[in-house]
Amino acid sequence: MASTSVKLTLPVLPLDDEVVLPGMVVPLDLTDAEVRGAVEAAQAAVRSGKPRVLLVPRIDGKYAGTGVLGTVEQVGRLSDGDPGALIRGVGRVRIGAGTTGPGAALWVEGESVDERLADPLPGSVTELVKEYKALATSWLKKRGAWQVVDRIQQIDGVSALADNSGYSPFLTVAQKVELLETADPVARLKLAITWLREHLAEQDVAESIAKDVQDGVDKQQREFLLRRQLEAVRKELRELNGEKEGEASDDYRSRVEAADLPEKVREAALKEVDKLERSSDQSPEGSWIRTWLDTILELPWNERTEDAYDITGARAVLDAEHAGLDDVKDRITEYLAVRKRRTDRGMGVIGGRRGGAVLALVGPPGVGKTSLGESVAHAMGRTFVRVALGGVRDEAEIRGHRRTYVGALPGRIVRAIKEAGSMNPVVLLDEIDKVGSDFRGDPAAALLEVLDPAQNHTFRDHYLEVELDLSDVVFLATANVLEAIPEALADRMELVRLDGYTEDEKVVIARDHLLPRQLERAGLGADEVVLEEEALRKLAGEYTREAGVRTLERSLARLLRKVAAQHELGERALPLRIGADDLRALIGRPHHVPESAQDPTERRTAVPGVATGLAVTGAGGDVLFVEASLADPETGAAGLTLTGQLGDVMKESAQIALSFLRSHGAELELPVADLKDRGVHIHFPAGAVPKDGPSAGITMTTALASLLSGRQVRTDVAMTGEVSLTGRVLPIGGVKQKLLAAHRAGLTTVIIPKRNEADLDDVPSEVLERLEVHPVTDVRQVLELALSEARTAPVSAAA
Repeated sequence: MASTSVKLTLPVLPLDDEVVLPGMVVPLDLTDAEVRGAVEAAQAAVRSGKPRVLLVPRIDGKYAGTGVLGTVEQVGRLSDGDPGALIRGVGRVRIGAGTTGPGAALWVEGESVDERLADPLPGSVTELVKEYKALATSWLKKRGAWQVVDRIQQIDGVSALADNSGYSPFLTVAQKVELLETADPVARLKLAITWLREHLAEQDVAESIAKDVQDGVDKQQREFLLRRQLEAVRKELRELNGEKEGEASDDYRSRVEAADLPEKVREAALKEVDKLERSSDQSPEGSWIRTWLDTILELPWNERTEDAYDITGARAVLDAEHAGLDDVKDRITEYLAVRKRRTDRGMGVIGGRRGGAVLALVGPPGVGKTSLGESVAHAMGRTFVRVALGGVRDEAEIRGHRRTYVGALPGRIVRAIKEAGSMNPVVLLDEIDKVGSDFRGDPAAALLEVLDPAQNHTFRDHYLEVELDLSDVVFLATANVLEAIPEALADRMELVRLDGYTEDEKVVIARDHLLPRQLERAGLGADEVVLEEEALRKLAGEYTREAGVRTLERSLARLLRKVAAQHELGERALPLRIGADDLRALIGRPHHVPESAQDPTERRTAVPGVATGLAVTGAGGDVLFVEASLADPETGAAGLTLTGQLGDVMKESAQIALSFLRSHGAELELPVADLKDRGVHIHFPAGAVPKDGPSAGITMTTALASLLSGRQVRTDVAMTGEVSLTGRVLPIGGVKQKLLAAHRAGLTTVIIPKRNEADLDDVPSEVLERLEVHPVTDVRQVLELALSEARTAPVSAAA
């Protein structure tokens, strides 16, 4: 490139915040004093040719170091009528020192910049030229400037091509000044290419965003129009079929959007609404979706009742509605106290889980397990729902059916929440031990997630297929037999045992709860029939023998019905006071006379070989008699015979008892020779009732010892405990229920294993006061306590 330059003296024409590059032709307004002064000075100085000025950018009051030599092409009027001048940029000039000249303009000395390149151009520069023209052509085509495209393609000079980019409206003033001050044409062209490429990339992004926005707007408008058309078509079809407005289908979309639903549930519901709107009215899928949406909208997703945190008041409610059951009342009071403290400290939700509870109320029938659920809900201020599980064999009853099935419904848990109208009710799962299983699945297994406090905050019903939070629900499960509940399910519940009522508690329940209810049902007033406490006690002790109070309530109902009928027949006047001696005339003789009240010759243990045991059944504790006899050596074969529908464990206990007496009979002064030569028969009466368990071991040992020794078993003694081959008395279960049964039967002395002594803490104090409990460790102690001193001749049979 040549390096020649020319010295110039020119008047300065300042351009505020504007840049003119060589090759550009610009009109300037002569009403500006500085512009007019520079043009007039140039005209005054010129002798031949066109006047020349120096166009210099002035940015924020500062002049650039490089200007452009401009020739005044024409002076005249602009399009708006103001005087103006048309000036063409010719070449770059480096500005030097100021000087003097004619006119009012500022004159400076400058040096022209030679921008010529060697010929031919290097290959790299040629590629730059092609790239710039391609980029410029692409940008101009997008703007629709086709005439300018031809002009760009005709420019050959590198410098002219680079300066042509000064026309680009997207360049800033600073970028144009940089172009002006860059003397090297190749470097200037690279700058122009870089800026043009960046602008095209930004334009592509902007166009893509604008296209996406426009597509979204178009889709919304199209969807809106189609929906309006669909509504119009459905309206016409309804009118054609004679249906009323709104009868065929409701606006589910607006209902879902207006409902207070969790975010994920709302998304799932809106997806189903989309399917519904696309399906025809005759499609069966539309009916399924409507049913599902109705279920979703009816569930109380964010509804919760406020718990009553009056702990003293809640305990008072429980005490007023139920007598006894202190374990359950204590547990509910603890739950409310802990929940109150968590709420006070802002810890209502921890790890996405709320403070629900899962309690299993296990006990015999009639002790108030089911009615206790309503009392708990009343005490807590919550709604109450009962779910009956007795006889349920289909897993879908718990988790719901898949929606693909005809007549699909959500499970009983979801229906209970829907019925309660809140997400924190008290749900009573009644008779959970009566759940069965067959080819349709195991409902008890489906309950594992429902009753697991670590999982039930994300419970999924097969019908809903959305998460349902059950962590705030108080579940109360009732069962008669704990062993009938699967172990995995029982492990998820907190066990609370209801072992039955004492006679005193039954009298209180009958007086405060049962009698008022039955008086109302019989149409009698509280002042018309009065039952003395002794009459209630006799009803509870001699007319009924049960752990609960159902039979007692039926006896009361029978008694009051008899009084009402006799009054209507004119046989008895009201008011009436009923004492203990009046019961027989009204409802007949007692059915359960205590063993101690019977004639000594009529008692079951009046003969050797009969012992009184204690057992736990599905109806609570009960008294169990064991009878033993020896067969005639001439007519009966030696060996052991067991009757009474006994289980394997009980049969093994009989073998152990017999083996112990055979090996230790001499020590106990028993004629063990009879056991070797004669057959032994042990019978448990009530042969139609299955019996099993190890707790009758010492009872069978005592019965055999009584038979061999000829000493009767004391009539007031009952016993329970497992026996070992060495004569040790091993611990058993159900001590409280067994002692309650002994108390109900009128027995006064009970023998239990020493290692069960701690279980006496659970037995009501009034029962312990009336019973003499002997904890023992060895069978020898049992025989000393149970066998009477009177001795008769050993018998060969006992009845």
